[in-house]
Amino acid sequence: HLSIRRQASDVYKRQHNDLLQTDRSYGASRLVFCGYPERVVNEHRSGPVRSTAAREAILDATSRLFHNQGYDRLTIEGIAKEAGVGKQTIYRWWPSRGALIGECLAEGRLIPVDFVVPDTGDLAADVETWLRSVLSILEAPEGGALLRSLVAAATEDAGVGAHLGDSLGVEKYLTERLRGGIRDGQLAEEAPVEQLGRAILGAIIVESLGREHHDPDSIVRLTRFFFSR
Repeated sequence: HLSIRRQASDVYKRQHNDLLQTDRSYGASRLVFCGYPERVVNEHRSGPVRSTAAREAILDATSRLFHNQGYDRLTIEGIAKEAGVGKQTIYRWWPSRGALIGECLAEGRLIPVDFVVPDTGDLAADVETWLRSVLSILEAPEGGALLRSLVAAATEDAGVGAHLGDSLGVEKYLTERLRGGIRDGQLAEEAPVEQLGRAILGAIIVESLGREHHDPDSIVRLTRFFFSR
């Protein structure tokens, strides 16, 4: 379990550092970000090429500013300036900063780690392995701040909350693994698997709100209680 947590934490740290890399030697409109080639958003270009370049620049700028500043200081004006586009270009596709964050989450730009739940035949152990890999985010630099910012964004845009669960593998992997537990007789047939997944996600979110001290083992103990027979 410790090695899995370290591996997930190391992946997150590498991805987080990549998200913060910028090259401003050519001015604000040319960016090196997440391994993408340098590009300039030219407001005089037209058609699909311009739309694709502008969209990528906006999402890149949103991700970078979100990591650097958090949600409270994120503004449409700041995103537009960072992306080298006008505010009207952003509002043409996204009605709010929350909608932008939701799309960044959906595309894996904010939490670029795939949290798969293993299937070893032991439901409780598999859920604990997944949970410890997710909780490693809290132990990574700025990881807790990232989750707190996402929670703040979710209070203004419900889509952010839905995408947060997806990004952590709750809907895609955890719920499916719980269904497998029912199939294997390790979980009661009437077990509300979707609600269980959301309850575990809620516990992770509450833990992320504790700024001074994190106790990931408390959530592990909670899940062990869920699956004790």
